[in-house]
Amino acid sequence: MKFKNKAVFFAALFTCTISIAQTHKSLEDFKPSSVNQPGKAFPQVNSEGRVRASILATDAKKVQLDIGGVKYDMVKDDKGVWTGESAPQDEGFHYYQLNIDGASVPDPGTKYFYGAGRWGSGIEIPAVDQDFYALKDVPHGLVSENIYFSKITNSFRRCFVYTPAGYEKDAKTRYPVLYLQHGSFEDETGWPTQGNANLILDNLIAAQKAVPMIIVMDNGYAYKPQTGESAGRPVSVFEEVMIQEIIPMIDAKFRTIADREHRAIAGLSMGANQTMRIIMNNLDKFASYGGFSGTSNYPSSMEIDPTTFLDGKFNDGAAFNKQIKVFWLGLGTKEPNPFPGSVGAFRKMLEKQGIKYTYYESPGTAHEWLTWRRSLNQYAQLLFK
Repeated sequence: MKFKNKAVFFAALFTCTISIAQTHKSLEDFKPSSVNQPGKAFPQVNSEGRVRASILATDAKKVQLDIGGVKYDMVKDDKGVWTGESAPQDEGFHYYQLNIDGASVPDPGTKYFYGAGRWGSGIEIPAVDQDFYALKDVPHGLVSENIYFSKITNSFRRCFVYTPAGYEKDAKTRYPVLYLQHGSFEDETGWPTQGNANLILDNLIAAQKAVPMIIVMDNGYAYKPQTGESAGRPVSVFEEVMIQEIIPMIDAKFRTIADREHRAIAGLSMGANQTMRIIMNNLDKFASYGGFSGTSNYPSSMEIDPTTFLDGKFNDGAAFNKQIKVFWLGLGTKEPNPFPGSVGAFRKMLEKQGIKYTYYESPGTAHEWLTWRRSLNQYAQLLFK
């Protein structure tokens, strides 16, 4: 009988909690998101970080706002307009979508971004430190689209290349290069769009906090052509594309300083794993590495054996320290598992081997673009000095 009473009590408490959450009065200081399509009033964000979406769907039976892994019911008015809002979201950029009668669709009010393996909606929750990636009245570089044919993949590919302000005016100056990679289910548009990589470097260079550099942002998905008899998931050949095709193309087309001391490589999540393997297999090509929310032991948090990990590339700490100028790791303080565990295990291995590295934590962010924007901002300031 006592157990039954407790069950009733907790059920009532749970119901009360849900009711309170649903009837919470939001602060009515909502403003259109900075990444809305021109002239679109919705979606909006308020000072609490809540997202309010609105869409006309007169014949729909149920519409939800799907953001941060949670679906929020929207309410229909007498004109067929559905409106709803989320709980407070973390600062920074987030993908989201609307769910209309079971079908997930982009919100027509926002610009579209490639993430989660699709083109969809995104929203900016203003960050307290957004000044470092803000559009300012400073000299701006150029982001160019470069299309090339890859013999390795037998396909046309493209990369986006950032050249710093003044690149076109001075035909004699040569520049170091950072090769910067996206994460899983994203592509080469990630860093110049969601990541604001060009604005971050514009602001750093204008403040004389970073050396003027070229940034190359390519697509980390690269596979050899599949035959009719091929089965299963194809093997990635992105490392071969990077070393044999992308770097020679960039050095031929742009005024680079074509040596390892003036090449750096970095990536986020999947890209951090990829680029770590690339630099350790090609130490004649790169001298600096940045891993944002990822390491090559992912997803394991087990102790790493440096004699076997990546063919023993980390076994000789003294030799490693002589070869690498900057070895940098970054992680958000709210990252989900397994990232804290895998990155933590990797750091323990580095420390055991006496390997010098820089570690940064992005406060209050998870596995998301504000973590990676902050990481680029910190990492770029250490390069080529």
